[in-house]
Order: sequence, then structure tokens, then C-alpha cells
Amino acid sequence: MSSSLKRILVTGGAGFLGSHLCDRLVSQGHDVICLDNLFTSQKTNIRHLLGKPNFEFIRHDITHPIWLEVDEIYNLACPASPVHYQHNAVQTIKTNVMGALNVLGLAKRVGARVLQASTSEIYGEPTVHPQPESYWGNVNPIGIRSCYDEGKRCAETLFFDYHRMHRLDIRVIRIFNTYGPRMHPYDGRVVSNFIVQALTGQDLTIYGDGQQTRSFCFVDDLIDGMMQMMNNNEGFIGPVNLGNPGEFTMKQLAELVLELTGSTSKIVYLPRPSDDPTQRRPDIALAREKLKWEPKVPLRDGLAKTIEYFKQINLADFRRPTASTAHSRMGL
Repeated sequence: MSSSLKRILVTGGAGFLGSHLCDRLVSQGHDVICLDNLFTSQKTNIRHLLGKPNFEFIRHDITHPIWLEVDEIYNLACPASPVHYQHNAVQTIKTNVMGALNVLGLAKRVGARVLQASTSEIYGEPTVHPQPESYWGNVNPIGIRSCYDEGKRCAETLFFDYHRMHRLDIRVIRIFNTYGPRMHPYDGRVVSNFIVQALTGQDLTIYGDGQQTRSFCFVDDLIDGMMQMMNNNEGFIGPVNLGNPGEFTMKQLAELVLELTGSTSKIVYLPRPSDDPTQRRPDIALAREKLKWEPKVPLRDGLAKTIEYFKQINLADFRRPTASTAHSRMGL
């Protein structure tokens, strides 16, 4: 085995982003351990990898310690959509905080480099636009989204404390809205919502007046940035924003999905959820400078690929992970 090949742990490896990351690492020849409790992900995401000699799946909840021998750790474990992380808020906080502690403890023991998949949600309802890494955020600490927002903020704190106290080799990325094949059709995110609704002839549901904005990064671009951050050896540990700075309103996104699917569905407007940010767009100047990274896939092209994926899957094969009110609002 080449000395450049590593033993790599991916927590949350059966999820949307995690499975794409595992694909990339396995294809490069690394020995990949995928750890996931399948709370919101599905084993079908990694089914094509299960027979490969350099891939191993472990069903485990990262809120409990695990002992492995690895060179690198990507910590992606946590429900990432509001529908999922609000279903069990306490478990979400435990995954973020206790999961981070367990991953950091493992990394410290074996001397592994460890990357934390943080989130744009740490910026909350931003008063600065677009959001640079220097912005500390405007987060409600007691709202329905706080289990995720504050959990991720605490995880970042733990990573930097371990770096300062134990000289742990860390990397921290802040992921903005990402979409693409293998999104869970019932995750409640706007891209999957709109595509499923358009393909099944349902009304496309916009919460609020449709003028709130998001930026959408195609999954291939995001994985490129994540791996470039892990592999950079210039002493840059982050945090760094990874996302597409193109900004679109919810109404624009809905109209584009209708155009690309050829659907005759209508757009309907429903009350906006609590603490739903008005604007979300990354400032990626730091990623451009330090990683020489920026997204390449235009929204129209990425959506076309995502729509093709959703056309090929059987929705009956996917579990609706919760019976929460958020799913009821989706009408799914």
C-alpha cells in the first residue's frame, strides 16, 4: 500500500454528504470506515460500496465512545435538516456536543487529523450579508432550531479548545445549503421538497412570501472543498465557509424547478416557520485565498442532475423518518 493511502473514519458516512465523501475516498484507494446509526440516513446510500475491500460499515451512535485506529476523521454525524433535527432536539444536541467530544478524544488518542462539518446555521438570522467567517452570528439560544445551531457552535468551541490545549490537528468548515443526488426525499429541505412536489403533481409550498434567499452548492463542489480543507498542509485550520455565493429567492428556485421538471404544479404560500433566516449567502473569499476553491456547477445544471436522480428512485423505498408537524406541513 502506498504511504499516501490512509485509514479514514467518516462519521455520518451513510448520509447525503457522507456517502458522496465515502465514494470519493474509496475511489482514491483509502481504507474507509463509515460509521452511522442510520437515524436519518439510509444504508442504500452506501450499498454499492459494501462489497469493496477498502470499505467497512459500522452501525454505531457517535454519542457513545468508539475505539478505532485511523489517520483522519471527517465528523459529519448529525441530522442536518430542520425536520430531522427538531424531531429529537435533545438527541441532536447530544450528537453535536457528545459526538464532538468522542471524536476529539479518539483523534487525540491516535494522533489523527480531524475535520468538523459545521454549518452556516451558526450565523443564525444574520445582520451581516454575505456572512464572513469573522461574523459571530445572531442566534436564538432557546428557539426550535437552537438544538442544531447552538450544538454546532459548541462543537466548534470544543474543536478549537482541543487544538489550543492538546495541539490537536483540526479543520473546521461551515457548510452552506448543499443539494444533489441522494438527498432524502422526505428531509424537508427546500430543494428536495420542491422536486418531489413537482414530480408528484403536488403544489410547491413556500413558507413566507418567497423573498427569503439561500445559496445552493452542488454536492460535488462541496466534497471538493471539504477534501481540499482536510488535505491542506499550510497551517490553515479554519473555520472556512464552503458554499455557492449565488443567491436565489425561494420563489426563483420554485419557478426553476417547475421549468426543469415540466410540472404543472402551482406555487402556494404558507406561514413562515419560527427562526427561519431571511438571508443566507456565504462570503467565500477565505476559501478562494487559502484553498484555491470555489464552486463550479451552476444551479440549473445541478438541479437537472438532482431531478434525474429523483425521477429514478422509488419514493416507497424511503422511510419517512418522523411523524413530526414539519412533515405534516409538507403534505408528504
